[in-house]
Parts: sequence; C-alpha cells; structure tokens
Amino acid sequence: MKRSNLSFTFLFAVLLFSCSNQPDIKAPVAEKIPHELFNKRTDNYFWMRLSDEQKNASIPDEQTAKVLDYLNKENTYSKEILKNTEGLQKILYDEITGRIKKDDESVPYFENGFYYYNKYSAEKEYPVYYRRRGTLTAPEEILLDVNKLAAGKSYCSVNGLSVSRDNKILTYGVDYVSRRRYTLTFLDIQSGSLLTDKIENTTGQSVWAADNKTVFYVTKDNETLRSNKIFRHSLGTPAEKDLLVYNEADETFSVNLSETKSRKYILINSTQTLASEIRYVEASKPDAEFKVFEPRAKNHEYNIDHVGNEFYIRTNLDSASNFKLMKTAEGKTEKTNWKEVIPHRSDVLLEGFELFDNWLVVQERAGGLNNLCIINRKDGNKHDMEFGEEVYTAGNKCQSKFKY
Repeated sequence: MKRSNLSFTFLFAVLLFSCSNQPDIKAPVAEKIPHELFNKRTDNYFWMRLSDEQKNASIPDEQTAKVLDYLNKENTYSKEILKNTEGLQKILYDEITGRIKKDDESVPYFENGFYYYNKYSAEKEYPVYYRRRGTLTAPEEILLDVNKLAAGKSYCSVNGLSVSRDNKILTYGVDYVSRRRYTLTFLDIQSGSLLTDKIENTTGQSVWAADNKTVFYVTKDNETLRSNKIFRHSLGTPAEKDLLVYNEADETFSVNLSETKSRKYILINSTQTLASEIRYVEASKPDAEFKVFEPRAKNHEYNIDHVGNEFYIRTNLDSASNFKLMKTAEGKTEKTNWKEVIPHRSDVLLEGFELFDNWLVVQERAGGLNNLCIINRKDGNKHDMEFGEEVYTAGNKCQSKFKY
C-alpha cells in the first residue's frame, strides 16, 4: 500500500471517531469476588474461569450461565459503542483480507528422505500438510487435512506436527476449545487411521526418540496452564502409565522440548525471563536419565545446538549482554570447559546461529539491521551475506526437523 493511502485511511478513521456522537450507554461492570491463588495472589475475577467440561456441557450450570450473561453484556456494549464505525470496519476488513493471498503454499524443505510443505486454498480456512518422497516431482502425499478435523467444530487449532524417524507415524496436537490444551494424537500415515494412543492436556509438542516407539511430550499445570512437566510415552500403552521424566518446580520457569540439529540429542529447555537451563539425553537412549548441561544461575541465559562431536552455546555469561558464542566437546558441558568461538561485542547483538556440517551461520544485529555471517567451521574464514540494499530485513530459519 502506498504511504498516501495509509495516511488517508488513518486520517479518515480519526475524523470519523472524533466527529461521531457516542451513544449514551453504560459499560457493564464485572463483579469482584476475591479468590486467593498460589503465592498469596488474589484474583477478583476467578469466578469467570470455566472448565473444559463446563464449556462443552449441553446445559450450562449456574456459574456458566453467570459468565455467559456477563460476556453477552460486554458484546452488546461493544456493538453499540462501535455501531457508528461499522462502515469503516468493513472498509478496513475488506482491504486487509484483499491483500491476503488466498491460494498459498509454504516453501518445501527436505528432511529424512521427504520434502515437506503445506497449502492453503481459497475456499478453505485451514491448511493441508503434504510431503513428497525424494524429489519434488514425486507423487504428492497428504499427511493431514486440518479442514476435515475442523468440520462441524466452532474452533480448531492444530500444532506440533512431528513424524517418527522411520517416517511412518505422525503426531500432532489438536484443540477444539481454544484453551491451548492440546490432545496429542497419533496417525498411521500409510493407512490414514488413528492409533489408539491419545494424550490429553499437552502443549501439542512432541519429540520422537530414535527407536520410533518412544515419544516425549509436555503437559500443562491445570491451574495456571504453565508448561511444567515432561513425560515419556511408549506406543501402545495407556497415557496413565507414562513416566514423568522432569517436573519444573519453579513457578517462574516454563519448559519445552527440542532436538539438536544433529538429531543425536533430545533437549528439555527450562526458561524464564532472565535465566535458562537445559537438560539432554541421547535420542538412541530414551530410557536414560536427562543430564543438566549447565546448572541455572541468576541472569544467565543460554541455548545450545550440536554437530559432529561438539556442542555450540549462545550465552550471556560473564556480563556478555549482547551474547557470545562458545563451544565444548561432548561429555564436557560445564562452563569451565567452554571455548570462545565469537566474543562478546558491545555494538553487535548475537541473535542466533545455525549449524551445518561445514558451516556456521550466525544471525547478528548491528546498526539496526540484521546480518547473516557465514563462517567456515574448518578454517574459520567468514563473510557477510550481501543484500544489495541500504535498508532490508533478513534472518536464518532453518528446519532442523519436521515441525510446524
């Protein structure tokens, strides 16, 4: 859109709002009912919280009816107070949706013998996930059609798609309530049939071990929805028998799963605003105990990846506020063993890095611009990627495994 058109639209909106007469209607006021939570905090609006069972009940109970009554009053108030802007709302909506590509397709990427991608079509709301074996000219294989999952549902969200290493089973999380509590589901790709395995109250994320039968996943705290526990599931067994492998007891931290670029290690990442801690286990030894890479410490943030027989660590250790890059050998993860690869620089922010067999790609920010620095891991020679523009934006987003 041209700048002049944007300015005109903004000016038009301002004039419309400033000149319109607001209807004389009082805003609804929610009742305050004190409820004490953990850490002795008080939530005056806890009474609005509804369980999944209450949301899905055919006949609302007294609390549900009270919440719905208040929400309906809020919606009525919103419609009345914004009634004089309906024409502008339609103009803005039509312009925004008119600039969205209806038929869209992601860029294919290659992983473990297959090219993966997804497509949106003009007449459907949700994506369809595909793959092709070996080449982009191979027959197209549908992995998951989210439109079919969403049929007849008022809400549908799918995330965390992950394929087993033998390429036979797809796991994904689905939420039909809009509570961000996903049911982990298992699909036999060849037959298209669902397995009996089903796990409730997860983040939707899962990571496969190398044996193609063990899956690690994350669950949420029922009270706060904080991602706090990691479980290990074996295909064909009830979820009730899954083993708890890690519980993040510190309420200021949340956890997530990942795997290294080499796919040799599975990682449990515990993070908060100013600190992090990582545990790791070999993907080929899923029954082993997760080890701490470097114990958490106040104001120490770090993340890791692995290639060959080395770990690379992005860290703000020792007052490196813009972060620096270190590396260490397997089995020597303590910070006393870390060796510097890229030092801390006061004028350059090290935002991330990607590992390859022979190359290291570092994403940096300097002078307000992103920069991609490409380093030869063997001889250390490096060069910046040239974009040919004075102002631009760029970043590295390399797929390390099949995941949406």
